[in-house]
Amino acid sequence: MDTQVKAVADRPVKTPPEIPGCTKKLGPPIIEIEKVVKRFGDFVAVNGVSLDVFEGEFLCLLGGSGCGKTTLLRMMAGFEQPTEGRVLIDGKDMTNVAPYDRPVNMMFQSYALFPHMSVESNIEFGLKQDGMAKAERQERVAEMLAMVQLERFAKRKPNQLSGGQRQRVALARALAKHPRVLLLDEPLSALDKKLRERTQLDLVNIQEKTGITFVVVTHDQEEAMTMADRVAIMDEGWIEQIDAPQSMYEYPNTRFVAEFFGSVNMFEGILVEDEPDHVVIEAPELETPIYVGHGVSGREGGTVWAALRPEKVTLVTEKPDRDSNWSPGVVKDIVYLGSTSTYIVEVASGKQVRATLANHDRDMEGRVTWDDKVFVTWTDNAPVVVSS
Repeated sequence: MDTQVKAVADRPVKTPPEIPGCTKKLGPPIIEIEKVVKRFGDFVAVNGVSLDVFEGEFLCLLGGSGCGKTTLLRMMAGFEQPTEGRVLIDGKDMTNVAPYDRPVNMMFQSYALFPHMSVESNIEFGLKQDGMAKAERQERVAEMLAMVQLERFAKRKPNQLSGGQRQRVALARALAKHPRVLLLDEPLSALDKKLRERTQLDLVNIQEKTGITFVVVTHDQEEAMTMADRVAIMDEGWIEQIDAPQSMYEYPNTRFVAEFFGSVNMFEGILVEDEPDHVVIEAPELETPIYVGHGVSGREGGTVWAALRPEKVTLVTEKPDRDSNWSPGVVKDIVYLGSTSTYIVEVASGKQVRATLANHDRDMEGRVTWDDKVFVTWTDNAPVVVSS
């Protein structure tokens, strides 16, 4: 580490966030991104982002192509320099510090393994470059091989391994130097679905075992939900929301987050009744108003959007005996997904509403099917209301 890098004085004390369902004891911020901007000519890739990554957490940067997530990760690693703002690591300004002088390591999407070296030599390479003694190197390599369960492949070359095995070699090499932070750029994108799902859990277990802070870039929502303690959703260089996956899914801050993070039915309407314990939204696309059994941030008479997850929608064949939260429609399509089926119901306005129902029984007899007339309905605590 470059001894010329000095700690930044007069920094506020920051406490780790409360993360629902997380039993980890997170430490103070290990990476602090302060009002970072990155421009490539006239294009703004990252636009004034501030972000704290806490010691011991597993953070996912999630977003579509071109949203700025990989650029932000590369600025943490030192492969890109901010146009404005600064990057602090362990309280020290690392904005202009070279990657090799930062206490972080980065695992690239391509894995970047040396094809002429064996698995163990690939893992050992960085340790040898750092001048670690041979006996200590061998012990560390053996430890890493055991962690990623590749002991019997130690002498093989990368081209003799499967995609999942190469991914684990790259992970072992990145972890061998015991970095303070491991940065991973789309680490599972080259794997098939089943292997990707299994490797997600492997990454979580390794992160918990080592205690190393992980920051992962991904475009896969399920991947982020499976692995992360917190998810930061990015769009057009901004962080739209950062939260625990469950909180993000159930309580999105904006329409973008609601629509990007999982499947959702979105209804635009006018807030016609605004009380502390409930609100009523007149949605032209539905037969009845939307009644929400809690207060919201909005103003009476203003335009809002009600976000309704498909699994919170129920299909019935008899008209509900109430004056809100239902609409008649016709089943236009059914997507069978094994454990669940998603029904596409077209209501009178032409709006298509998605309802996801569990397939409890093997027998399809008696179930709702194509062209059936049904009513879509939901409870008063199912919708989330957003105003932007």
